[in-house]
Amino acid sequence: MLRSWFDRKREADAVPQPAGLAGPRVPRHSGGWTVLRKRLQGEQGLRLIDIGFTSPSNINYLTSLGHSVYMADLVHDAWTEDWKQGEDEEGHAIWNVEGYLAQTLNFSGRLFDLVLLWTALDYLPEPLVAPVVQRLYGAMNPGGQVLAFFHTRTQGEEAACVRYHLTPGDDVEMQKTQQFPIQRAFTNRSIERLFAGWSGHRQFLAKDSVSEVIITR
Repeated sequence: MLRSWFDRKREADAVPQPAGLAGPRVPRHSGGWTVLRKRLQGEQGLRLIDIGFTSPSNINYLTSLGHSVYMADLVHDAWTEDWKQGEDEEGHAIWNVEGYLAQTLNFSGRLFDLVLLWTALDYLPEPLVAPVVQRLYGAMNPGGQVLAFFHTRTQGEEAACVRYHLTPGDDVEMQKTQQFPIQRAFTNRSIERLFAGWSGHRQFLAKDSVSEVIITR
């Protein structure tokens, strides 16, 4: 469980952290990252989007391999800015989806090869989920890949919002960040529906309550 992992490492890793991140980094094996890392090491000049609070170590690692990286914190921007435009007749919030996309995913015509999406879709308000996936589809080169993590349940310590940091090995490191309410758990079927129209996906087994999928444009 995340809390017990973080507690065990807190004293050993008690060093100052950038604003927005808190506590130690906890390693987690990632089959999806293992696959993408091999691509990153075997190709040059790829363009990536890394979703989440700015991770200097991610930027340094990716640029050291000869790639360029664009940062976007989709969840923070969704919940901390006023994108609601009132309510409909049934009392459901109306969201300024186009305004949100224009601010967070405006790439000025650039196309990308890889997206490190992590668990962002689990925390986004429902009206933003499908438009974000559609915008990413339009911003990627054919054959581009998205690494996405999905919670399989919304209760328990594993549902905590974390930032994922890259490593040169098969692990990613989890670190607690600003907390936002988890909105949903995804099933295999719901993932397939959300990414319908993409050319394929590959799932990776995980021992915790977070599944991993690589989706290909």
